Parts: sequence; C-alpha cells; structure tokens
Amino acid sequence: MEFESFSEFLAMGRHGFYVWLSYGLTAVIIVYNLLVPVLQRRRLIKEQAQRLRREKTDAPSA
Repeated sequence: MEFESFSEFLAMGRHGFYVWLSYGLTAVIIVYNLLVPVLQRRRLIKEQAQRLRREKTDAPSA
C-alpha cells in the first residue's frame, strides 16, 4: 500500500484511529507484561529481606 503523504499514512484510509489505537494498546500491554514481574520481584526481595531481619532480631542469642 502506497500513501501520497504522511498525514494520509496516519489516516490509513479512514481506519487510522483503529489501527493506531490497536498498536498503542498492544504496546501498553507489552510494557505492562515486562514491567509487572520486575516490580513483583523487587517487592518479594524486599519482603524477604525484612522477614530475615525480623527473624534475626527475634531469635534468642545462644
């Protein structure tokens, strides 16, 4: 498919709104799927470190 101008390319033959919306939504979903596990891993590591410190201070000294 060949376009005469950049604005025509963006309009995609009057389907531009749906085309670019689907591209945008796909990009948001991909970023979300990449970001959430990283954030969950950081939170888990932080929680485990806190738990370890708490257990260390609560443990009786021998």
